[in-house]
Amino acid sequence: MERLYDKFGRQITDLRIAITDRCNYKCVYCRTGNNGAQFSELPFSDYFRIAHVLVSLGIEKVRITGGEPLLRKGVVDFIRDLSQLRSLDGNRLDLAITTNGHLLAEMAAPLKDAGLGRVTVSMDAVDPEKFARITRVPHSYHAVLAGVRAAQRAGLDPVKVNCVLLRGFNEDQIVPFAKFARDEGVILRFIEFMPLEEDRVWSPEVVVGLDEIVATLASFRPIREIPHGRSETARRYVFDDGAGEIGIIAPVTHPFCGHCSRIRLTSDGKIRTCLFSVFEHDVVQLIRRGASDGDLRAFLQRVVMKKEERHHIGEPDFVPASRTMVHIGG
Repeated sequence: MERLYDKFGRQITDLRIAITDRCNYKCVYCRTGNNGAQFSELPFSDYFRIAHVLVSLGIEKVRITGGEPLLRKGVVDFIRDLSQLRSLDGNRLDLAITTNGHLLAEMAAPLKDAGLGRVTVSMDAVDPEKFARITRVPHSYHAVLAGVRAAQRAGLDPVKVNCVLLRGFNEDQIVPFAKFARDEGVILRFIEFMPLEEDRVWSPEVVVGLDEIVATLASFRPIREIPHGRSETARRYVFDDGAGEIGIIAPVTHPFCGHCSRIRLTSDGKIRTCLFSVFEHDVVQLIRRGASDGDLRAFLQRVVMKKEERHHIGEPDFVPASRTMVHIGG
């Protein structure tokens, strides 16, 4: 069986598909907050065909992202179609979605029924006023909290909550989030702020790093590190009493590029082999030209061989990614 490997010997098993770059939030670490942006979306049939070919090459995990993916009409049917695909080993795909949670309360049960396995909710404060300041959408916190709880009731386990930490905005939320994880029974992921925002205001001083997060958590209650998979992005911790799992995704201070197993498909049909890539590979153009599945397989194999060894954040030769996060897919 053919499987995807890059030139560094890393097997590619994870695909992230952005089905829109629209979003109903304007988070300070992502969007400028200005109106008038142009958006791009493909028919779901294009995303499905590309995913189908990639699954035939060994993709085992598919995560749907955006923008905000729940804004797309037809997303439930798309999940249902993807759930019919089988990995090379004959197993069902690990299907997940990342959402800001604003529309999740109504959609959690239909998504579960369609075959979705897991959900990750982006939620950057547990204080409603701070949350509104970050999202730039008033009265949004309680809608997201309702979405988290609806996902739990629907059985989208484990429900994960992602928090991007920015100094000056929400670094004081670390301990409140730890309490939230313990009280709500969710898995929490803190994420270091990366240079992917539209305003291009990133600097090392704004990053709240892994070591600082661990120290702050330990001041609340003793924690210990627990094992994680080689290609997992998060270092995982649990409190001394076993309640409340905390993960820390630290691409800036503790890069994990050496075991990267991911590629991304943007909402306009480009393959990105690294989040920070300065190159993109137009796969949907081949579809428009009438390419066969064999042609797509060969193209995707060539593209994966060009996957970068690592990013260069913080180094003198660092060049920002060719697009910002909302246009790449979270």
